[in-house]
Amino acid sequence: MKKTIAIISLIIAFFVIYFLQTNFFTWFTINGIMPNLFVILVLFIGLFAGRKLGFAFGIVFGLILDLLLGRTIGVSAFLLAIIGLVSEYLDKSFSKDSRIMIIITTIAGTIFFEVGYYIFKIIKFGAIFEFIPFIKILSIEILFNIILTIILYPIIQNAGNRLEDIFKNKKVLSRYY
Repeated sequence: MKKTIAIISLIIAFFVIYFLQTNFFTWFTINGIMPNLFVILVLFIGLFAGRKLGFAFGIVFGLILDLLLGRTIGVSAFLLAIIGLVSEYLDKSFSKDSRIMIIITTIAGTIFFEVGYYIFKIIKFGAIFEFIPFIKILSIEILFNIILTIILYPIIQNAGNRLEDIFKNKKVLSRYY
């Protein structure tokens, strides 16, 4: 029952983030660039709930984003799924209690998503590679994501610990009778 409630809560969080991304943050842009909260959400799920859920939610959320935003179907799903999958491996490498490590993970996830999406646009649409504008967009988006991660860190940590208790069975069951 707890897992079902947690999954429903994550789906509700996705739609709240979608609303914020499409409505609220359109007012607070720098040169038309907004934060990518979906990367933060999938990283959060992968770090605290595990790679299976991070991968699954990355695919589902990416497909929904591609359908709702009219992008090419599957690109966001693929990139977010990889982010969710890799974040579980990062969980074993560092402490999630460290704010710096969460920020570094957010930076890495944002870079991976944006570089992957940019490479896809170059391959599919024959876009011309423009290094300086891409770095400018990437830098602003990373800055936005860092600021939001710092602001939301207490909520991320609290909700993450609850997710970890629900989804990661770290209980020791010793059978020494």
